[in-house]
Amino acid sequence: MSTTPCALIVGVGKGLSASLARLFAREGMQVALAARDTGKLAGLVAETGALAVACDASVPADVDRLFAEVDSKCGTPQLVVYNANYRTRGAIAGLDPAEVQRTLQVSAFAGFLVGQAAARCMLPRGNGSIFFTGASASIKGFANSSAFAMGKFALRGLAQSMARELGPQGLHVAHFVIDGGIRSSPADARGAERGPDGLLLPDDIAQSYLHVHRQQRSSWSWEIDLRPWTEKF
Repeated sequence: MSTTPCALIVGVGKGLSASLARLFAREGMQVALAARDTGKLAGLVAETGALAVACDASVPADVDRLFAEVDSKCGTPQLVVYNANYRTRGAIAGLDPAEVQRTLQVSAFAGFLVGQAAARCMLPRGNGSIFFTGASASIKGFANSSAFAMGKFALRGLAQSMARELGPQGLHVAHFVIDGGIRSSPADARGAERGPDGLLLPDDIAQSYLHVHRQQRSSWSWEIDLRPWTEKF
């Protein structure tokens, strides 16, 4: 088992989570990546030397297995980031209840499962960071986005409650409101529409996560929000 600090990212794709993985690896951490489909992570694994684990974070047994495998191969995580995302959009009268349920499972219930598992493994050691990625919908219920708003409001409440409970026990819990669109690639068409500063750059967001992880407990943040200066708030 490695003695290198371990960072676990749950819900990994091409955007923010990939930027987090690259940054954490450059900073000397052993990175573990969890996604339902690990096949799509082959390039990122090769680039970062990360451990990839297949996991549906909304299934309790999958989350238990994920943390057991990470602990056995990388050690107890020093940092856990919950970054999974799912949404359904539409007018309230026409929403599919099954899709709404899935949105809540991924946005909120799975966040609880990951947060609970992270707390259980970190509490005996008395330190560690547990981070949750929110969105504009964490604090704004937009029209035709009721399901996503429900999930993200719930995730924010979970993070706030955990921060109050676990902070005195040495665990740093933080919630990140990503209030704006994230650039998916240099060719992202939304960039041309919104201007050069209209989208958040994932590498820059990742730096904020690292900064919060490294904060001294005398001045911890429980929540920060990030947006382009052009974004209305």
